[in-house]
Amino acid sequence: MPDTAPAIECESLRVRRGKKLVLHGITVTVPCGQVVGLLGPSGGGKTTLMRSIVGVQRIASGSVQVLGLPSGDARLRRLVGYSTQAASIYDDLTVRQNLSYFRSVLGARAEDIDRVLQETALSDTAGQLVATLSGGQRSRVSLAVAMLSSPPLLVLDEPTVGLDPVLREDLWNLFHDLARGGSTLLVSSHVMDEATRCDRLLLMRDGDLVADLTPSELLARTGAATAEEAFLAIIRQHPKHRAGGS
Repeated sequence: MPDTAPAIECESLRVRRGKKLVLHGITVTVPCGQVVGLLGPSGGGKTTLMRSIVGVQRIASGSVQVLGLPSGDARLRRLVGYSTQAASIYDDLTVRQNLSYFRSVLGARAEDIDRVLQETALSDTAGQLVATLSGGQRSRVSLAVAMLSSPPLLVLDEPTVGLDPVLREDLWNLFHDLARGGSTLLVSSHVMDEATRCDRLLLMRDGDLVADLTPSELLARTGAATAEEAFLAIIRQHPKHRAGGS
């Protein structure tokens, strides 16, 4: 992995599902050490882009480099943590047993289990079966799994859905602590008030990247009072929106 490589580099990335083109030539570079928000309406292509970055999505054309390596390269297994919208964990195991299993798969240290339990506020539920947890708790278990090997890149698909405001605040503080330590986080959300918590924003709609800017640049560019108003203003400027198509 080259030391100077960007965390993520997509060049003219196109993805098809059947006859439908769902990513329309995405080109973007994400440097290391930032919390990057991937925001936009549901169905806009955020999850497909994330799946392409972690190497589990078949692409039609273009390229994706992650930490200087082709996405999906076996050498990235311990370098990229991925948390999906649907928690990829085992219902018939406890929280700690899930973490123990995935620790052995990833080759992480035994002490990493207690670290991620504390960081995701799951220590008190470590002995519970995952099947008995709430949706928000299950999401946190999935996040804890992604964090086990302290990967330099975390790709988190809607990690704060279903969480109460206090826990959301705690997780965003954790995300920024990780970034200050040198990690890069790509965090998707369709909740626009989370835009202001990011160092940088990638705004998507209908498979296109419609803006790549900081939160302050977003507000300055549109003159809007809130991130949600600013995003709507950018969407209205988007040619596909003006044409009424998708």
